[in-house]
Amino acid sequence: MRRLRRLAHLVLFCPFSKGLQGRLPGLRVKYVFLVWLGIFVGSWMVYVHYSSYAELCRGRVCQVVICDQYHKGIISGSICQDLCNLHKVEWRTCLSSVPGQQVYSGLWQGKEVTIKCGIEEGLDPKARSDPAPRQELVLFDKPTRGTSIKEFREMTLSFLKATLGDLPSLPALVGQVLLMADFNKDSRVSLAEAKSVWALLQRNEFLLLLSLQEEHASRLLGSCGDLYVTEGVPHGSWHGAALPPLLHTLLPPALHSALQRWLGPAWPWRAKVAIGLLEFVEELFHGAYGTFYMCETTLANVGYTAQYDFRMADLQQVAPEAAVRRFLQGRRCEHSRDCTYGRDCRAPCDKLMRQCKDDLIQPNLAKVCELLRDYLLPGAPADLRQELGKQLRTCTTLSGLASQVEAHHSLVLSHLKTLLWKEISNTKYS
Repeated sequence: MRRLRRLAHLVLFCPFSKGLQGRLPGLRVKYVFLVWLGIFVGSWMVYVHYSSYAELCRGRVCQVVICDQYHKGIISGSICQDLCNLHKVEWRTCLSSVPGQQVYSGLWQGKEVTIKCGIEEGLDPKARSDPAPRQELVLFDKPTRGTSIKEFREMTLSFLKATLGDLPSLPALVGQVLLMADFNKDSRVSLAEAKSVWALLQRNEFLLLLSLQEEHASRLLGSCGDLYVTEGVPHGSWHGAALPPLLHTLLPPALHSALQRWLGPAWPWRAKVAIGLLEFVEELFHGAYGTFYMCETTLANVGYTAQYDFRMADLQQVAPEAAVRRFLQGRRCEHSRDCTYGRDCRAPCDKLMRQCKDDLIQPNLAKVCELLRDYLLPGAPADLRQELGKQLRTCTTLSGLASQVEAHHSLVLSHLKTLLWKEISNTKYS
């Protein structure tokens, strides 16, 4: 017992113990500082989040401007009455990613819808709660009073030629535009209706909704001015795609795959979504109104319906071939990154001429196959994984050279679709 007491005395009063006791106040100060720093950083992140939300989410501004123009008789549209007078269009969650393109989920006529509206740079960016449209803002300025329906038809055709290229199918698209412009179905197009449909044509996604088949994009339900409403937001292809960019960089690839398996649909449903995506790529290449390029190829843009039919969640970054070639033509460059349209439509740089070349480095199909490697291989049936991986690797090496695109790409795409359909056909997933 005496030995234990002596040992305790030595521990309590040895120089080491005294040093530890002396350092305790210093440790407390460090902990207090770290807690304070954590609170400060957390508060700053909350402030930045709400500041960016206020900048991105300005549906109120959009509605005020649109309804002001409607009440003045400048614009028209099939949902103007419900939006501005009867207030039957309910704005819900803000989904905007850039301030200039407002996107909201909403409710109209008992259906879940997506509301989209552009905000011009002329609007005061500091206007937040109850903005009034600026008097000097010029919206819906074309066509002008006195324009005949023949002149408007020619004006629309010229615009479509400049945007999509000189295609023999364009007169049919012009007819579709004029039919849609008659919002009140009185067999004539008023000036307000013409101004509204012209403003809508300036919106890239609206033009694509007209140009592409409805089975791969959300159906257009109505419009007012350049505000338009489509079917509700499709389900995300993978919940992890909606994670903040910082978390994407921090999560290891193995955890990405695990999240995809845990949070995403079952593999056969993913195969069905992938087949729809491949058919969409096929349509972009062989569409009735020319070729289109996917210039932001991410899983966040891949959506599906409740029946797992593919829907492109965002068409903003799908560009007509004519627009991409116009951007590249004669463009000076030092590196291929100087020849990038959108996020990932990149052409090689001719370093001798210091000009961008015409052909893209990666075609749509190669970029989509890169996505499908992460989307389809995890959880794929064991007897299919090797062959599927082999075909996807072949697909990702495809080049954008015009000499390869037509035959080789069609063959690779057909093989992939056949392989996936063979696995899910004659089952509840087909």
